[in-house]
Amino acid sequence: MKKYIVTVNGTKYEVAVEEADPNAVYAPAPKAEAPKAEAPKAEAPKAAPAVSGEGAKVNAPLPGNILKVNFAVGDAVKKGDVLCILEAMKMENEVLAPCDGTVKSAAAKGATVNTGDLIFVIG
Repeated sequence: MKKYIVTVNGTKYEVAVEEADPNAVYAPAPKAEAPKAEAPKAEAPKAAPAVSGEGAKVNAPLPGNILKVNFAVGDAVKKGDVLCILEAMKMENEVLAPCDGTVKSAAAKGATVNTGDLIFVIG
């Protein structure tokens, strides 16, 4: 049996290696049972849109530029309608209406927003 020192990520380990008999037939070691996957966890419920006296507030999900605004103040929207297109990191992202209502305020096309900035109020 030969002993070697092996360094892994800066930590030294001493290992012993047995020389194999060229005429012997070796059976593979029994496989360990693979760990069972956990049952998927229930997804946390999504937070309801922030509602104040003015209405539901829609904030920018990430920093970027407003490329297109699909609804103007006074327009009726339904939950899931695309309110605007937000360009972030060279990708176009749709910002969806969280509820039915009427647009009370809207961001302007070409506006630059940061994460969490108020871009729409739906009442």
